[in-house]
Amino acid sequence: MRQTRKLVLSASFMALGIVLPFLTGQIQQIGNMLLPMHIPVMLCGFICGWQYGLAVGAATPLLRSMMFGMPPMMPTAAAMAVELAVYGLMTGILYVKLPKKTPYIYASLLGAMAAGRAAWGIASIALYGIAGNGFSMQIFLAGALLNAIPGMILQIVFIPIIIMALKRAGVMNEYETGMAAEAERG
Repeated sequence: MRQTRKLVLSASFMALGIVLPFLTGQIQQIGNMLLPMHIPVMLCGFICGWQYGLAVGAATPLLRSMMFGMPPMMPTAAAMAVELAVYGLMTGILYVKLPKKTPYIYASLLGAMAAGRAAWGIASIALYGIAGNGFSMQIFLAGALLNAIPGMILQIVFIPIIIMALKRAGVMNEYETGMAAEAERG
């Protein structure tokens, strides 16, 4: 039963990641800066675990690119698939490994954000190189930090609030118990 629930939640997070860019895209000048695909992927890692977060993160930008042509598959969606897969992976792993106290929710999130940004940079170097385009430190800083500030703020504010609300409602307890048992099995 637990696996079915995680699959349904993961599919819901993936659908949300595909649909949210339509909503934020309507906001002039900062719509794409809000990083609408990132939030459902990170939530999936926290709630369903690293395996589901990894899969949802890898699939969401690729599916959205195939369905709607946005983001463009190469190199954007491919690099985002690596980035988001790392977000889902790391939120899931860090949340299981760290204590279940509020500061560690932030630590899990910030660790995942740093790892995802680094993975995006590495993937972009490779993919832009294959495409014959250069990928400079200026492009990395603009894409990973400067243009992403509104989205990063949104993630830092809302993701912990959502996780804490789910914990207070008792929803996370079932997932935390299941994740702890999975971690002990290895």
